[in-house]
Amino acid sequence: MATGENNQAFLKITDMTRALSLALLALHLYYYGYAYFASQRLTWGILDELLLRCSQTGLFNHAWYSKGWALLLLSISLLAIKGRKEPGFTPLKTGLLLVMGLILYWASAFIFYSKLSPPRQWEGYMILTLTGFMVYLMAGTYLSRIIQKRFRWDNPFNDENETFPQQSRKMTNAYSINLPAAYSYKGRKRSSWINIINPFRGLLVLGTPGAGKSYFVIRHIITQHLNKGFTMFVYDFKYDDLTRIAYNTYLDTLQSRGGFLAAQERIRPSFYVINFDDLSRSHRCNPLQGIIDKDQAVEAAKTILLGLNREWIKRQGDFFVESAVNFLAAIIFFLARYQGGKYCSLPHAIELLQTDYDRLLSILRVETENEALINAFVNAYLHGAMEQLEGQMASPKIALGRISSARLYYVLSGQDFQLDVNNPQEPKIVCLGSNPQKSQVYGAVLSLYANRLFKDINQPNKLPCSLIFDEFPTLYLRGMDQLMATSRSNKVATTLGLQDLTQLRKEYGREEADVMMNLAGNIISGQVTGDTAKYLSERIGKILQLRPSYSINSSDTSHSYARQLELALPVSRISTLSSGEFVGYVADDPQQRIVLKAFHAEIKNNHQAIAKQQNNYQPLPLIREVTHEMVEKNYELIRQQARQIIDITLDRMYRDPALSHLIVCKYKPDD
Repeated sequence: MATGENNQAFLKITDMTRALSLALLALHLYYYGYAYFASQRLTWGILDELLLRCSQTGLFNHAWYSKGWALLLLSISLLAIKGRKEPGFTPLKTGLLLVMGLILYWASAFIFYSKLSPPRQWEGYMILTLTGFMVYLMAGTYLSRIIQKRFRWDNPFNDENETFPQQSRKMTNAYSINLPAAYSYKGRKRSSWINIINPFRGLLVLGTPGAGKSYFVIRHIITQHLNKGFTMFVYDFKYDDLTRIAYNTYLDTLQSRGGFLAAQERIRPSFYVINFDDLSRSHRCNPLQGIIDKDQAVEAAKTILLGLNREWIKRQGDFFVESAVNFLAAIIFFLARYQGGKYCSLPHAIELLQTDYDRLLSILRVETENEALINAFVNAYLHGAMEQLEGQMASPKIALGRISSARLYYVLSGQDFQLDVNNPQEPKIVCLGSNPQKSQVYGAVLSLYANRLFKDINQPNKLPCSLIFDEFPTLYLRGMDQLMATSRSNKVATTLGLQDLTQLRKEYGREEADVMMNLAGNIISGQVTGDTAKYLSERIGKILQLRPSYSINSSDTSHSYARQLELALPVSRISTLSSGEFVGYVADDPQQRIVLKAFHAEIKNNHQAIAKQQNNYQPLPLIREVTHEMVEKNYELIRQQARQIIDITLDRMYRDPALSHLIVCKYKPDD
């Protein structure tokens, strides 16, 4: 019992045992070194009598007996020592000291094989034996000062506590994305899988530059979805990094499967590329073709103008912003109705916008549905409010003047394909190439392509479609939140790649950015900082962590353990992830439940295989030979067509009494 009297008695017994061991060692030295002590006149009659009686017990029949019993008694006494705990005493250091003491204690007998004189040999033997005895005694006391409980002084960043079990089984289906990974748990490296079994609930891929978004995640989404027969739309910000991956995977898939499985039959998909730098390797597509009503015209106008002026996103509803949108929408709607939409393209709209105000307002009034859009402009002109009119009409003219170039006109005025990429009868893979150095201009035009695409793909009875946006904030896509919320039933998987939540808020505004972040059911994030890291840390949640507590004072050491709910991945850990290391969580569905949704793992890429594959990539195909003269000729043709549209329309209005009153300019047709 741990009472005071028992503790005192136990300590006395321990002291007595230690004293007996020391006394026995002294008798051992005296007995076997009697000749030496006699020569030094250090013998004692009473001690001689005691040794004579002890020798009858057999204790001194051999030198090892008495020496071994002395060490045994010392060891027994050491078991009861309770020293003051200190973190500096480790088992390794103490064990080395213990072994050193035993070696000195037992190996001291070898000194008798030396060439020293007998007196010197015995003196050396006693010194070595006593030294070994004292070192062993000291090491034994240190053993009791070691902190026995597991406390990692070499784990200052709490690495082992901030780990948790993760999904180790590969779960696949017809639409899944499966990324092999490895994670640490309880001090061991373990294999795992990041199973995105329901990509239709949206996927966000986050990470600062160099975190490995494209190399470790997006490239696998492209290859796996193409291998599973998805149609695809890829926004390639750093053209042609992702486009080459998509094109070569497309070729490999055709060779391995003989085509894509679509609508219960094999249909060979078509591969299309849009880029404005290498026109010979770019298809042509008019994103405004097919506009049939005013609402679509307004949507297209808002997309292109807000893409060119990102500050307007936060000023929607402002007088001058809405005026610019309405005026461009009126032009687009007029072109959509003119000769069946034959000239309904962005280049034609830009050229019409450069026309004199009075002539342009006159022809726009031909379409009665335009009256609501341009009524304010007509009234301002008729009442002589030219300063107001100039402010209203100059905004879209200045903005669209930035994309008035022959190269863009060439791509935007042709029609090699439709944007219905998931059409079961005409499956497509479409890649839009941008240029980081011209992202402000290209991004607005590419946003129009993507916005028009959304209207065609988010429909029932279409093929599974994968939308991949690298550096998503460089585009302005109206209605992305609605697409993410409603496209799941139509088998549209959306992947948004971005660097940071603040980047998304800057380009889209706080409310719309937060909606998109919260709608995503799957998130894979590399190194991020600030609000994004905090957001992820809170979304992943808390785990039970062991919290040791130690108190060391001059007389005793106490320790305690507690299990507390703490953040599984604090902000500091997410902010210091290495390249290729990702955190996040995945969504499941009723047919395939995932219990361990959160992960913190390193995605495993076969770097040698990927490098070999890239070295064997086929270049993007040459679509047609495009010369500078062809581009310039097309540019002049569009400008000429815009002038003809105005002249023909004004002439028709002048000769039609029902329309002539709509002309607000001084006009007289040529004979």
